[in-house]
Amino acid sequence: MKSKHRKTLELIFHRPPSGNVRWDDVMAMLSEIGAEFDEREGSRVAITLNADTVVQHRPHPAPTMDKGAVASLRKFLEFHGVKP
Repeated sequence: MKSKHRKTLELIFHRPPSGNVRWDDVMAMLSEIGAEFDEREGSRVAITLNADTVVQHRPHPAPTMDKGAVASLRKFLEFHGVKP
């Protein structure tokens, strides 16, 4: 994993959840670990990893994810054994 993706993963796992996690960085990191994406209605994006799917909302107008979305993504990644 590239160092930029590793830093993004560390930011996702930081406690308390960070409000500075950029959506584009998260999508690039998830793509690196083999996740697939499916655009859904509105700003929803389905993220599939190991045949398990979670739906996240693409942040707008700011490029950063809110803390609740970061916490939800962290739980999803922990479930699949992805840790920094």
